[in-house]
Amino acid sequence: MKTGVSRGSTTLLAMLAAAALVSLFLGAAHLSASEVWRGLLGSDEVTTLIVREIRLPRMLLAVSIGGFLGMAGAALQGLMQNPLAEAAVFGAPQSAALGAVIVLYLGFADALSLWLPLAAIAGALLSSLLLFAFAGRSASIVSFILAGLAIGSFAGAALALVINLSPNPFAITEIVFWLMGSLEDRSLRHVAMSLPFLVLAVAMLLANGNAYRALALGTDAATSLGVSVQFARWSTIIAVSLGIGASVAVSGSIGFVGLIAPHVARSLFGADPRRILLPSCLIGAILLTCADIAVRLIPSTTEIKIGALTSLLGAPLFAYLVLARRSHGGADL
Repeated sequence: MKTGVSRGSTTLLAMLAAAALVSLFLGAAHLSASEVWRGLLGSDEVTTLIVREIRLPRMLLAVSIGGFLGMAGAALQGLMQNPLAEAAVFGAPQSAALGAVIVLYLGFADALSLWLPLAAIAGALLSSLLLFAFAGRSASIVSFILAGLAIGSFAGAALALVINLSPNPFAITEIVFWLMGSLEDRSLRHVAMSLPFLVLAVAMLLANGNAYRALALGTDAATSLGVSVQFARWSTIIAVSLGIGASVAVSGSIGFVGLIAPHVARSLFGADPRRILLPSCLIGAILLTCADIAVRLIPSTTEIKIGALTSLLGAPLFAYLVLARRSHGGADL
C-alpha cells in the first residue's frame, strides 16, 4: 500500500510539474522554451520581466495556495470525521477577507504590507474561535455548518458595509474583484508575504497526521491511544487560520479546492486521513494551477476570476455530497 501511495504521489508530482511548466508558457506574449529558460535565468531583460515578474509569481502562488487548501480540507475532514468539512463552508475565508479589507481600505496598511496577511490571519482565527464557541465542542457537522454560515454571512455583510462606506469608486471595484479571487498581477513580493505562513501551516497539519488517523476510530479511542484531541483541534485551527489568512491576503477568496482535493485523494489512495494529506496537497496544487491556466484560456474581454471558476466547480460537488450522504442515511445530514 505504501508503494502504491509513493507511486501515486510521484505521478501527482509529475503532473504538478507539467502544469507549472505550462503556466510559465501561457500569457499575452508568446515565448519559446528557450526564451522562458532565459527569462528564468535572467539573461534577457524583456523575457526576465515577463517570466520572473509576471508568470513565475502567479505559478508559485497557485502551487502554494492550492497545495495548502487541499491539505487543509483533508485535515479538517480528518479532524471532524466528515467529508463535508472545508474552510470555506465555515466562514474562514470571508472573515479573513474582512480583516484584510479593513486594514487595507481604512488606510492602516498598503497592499504589500506584512500587516495585510496578519490582519487576514486574525480574521480567520477569530472566525474559527467563534465557530467553536457557537457550535460547542461535541457539535454535529450540521451545527458547525450552520454556525459557519452565520459567521460567513456576518463577515459578508460587514464587507458590504465597508464597500458602501468607501469614498473611492475605484477602491470599491478593486474590493469586489479581489474578493472573487485572482492571481492576476501578482509579484514575488506577494509570494514572499504568503509563503512563510503557508509552509508553517502545512508543517503543522502534517504533524497532526497520526492524530487524524486515530480520530477515525472515534474520540474515545483516540484518547485511549494517547492522542491529545484538544491539542490536535486547536493546532489544526491555528494552522488553517494561518494558511487561509495568508492566501486570502494575496489572492482573495478561492473556495472549494479544499473540498474537491481530499475526495479525489480518497478515491485514489483510500480513506486513511493521514495517508491522504500529502496527496490532497498535490491535488490541490494541480487543481488551482490548472484553474489558473483555464482562466487565461477562456475567451473573454477581461480575465475570469479564478475564485468564480473554482466555486462553479465546487458548489455542485458540495450539493451532490450533501444529497449522497442524506440518501445513504448519513448520521450528520
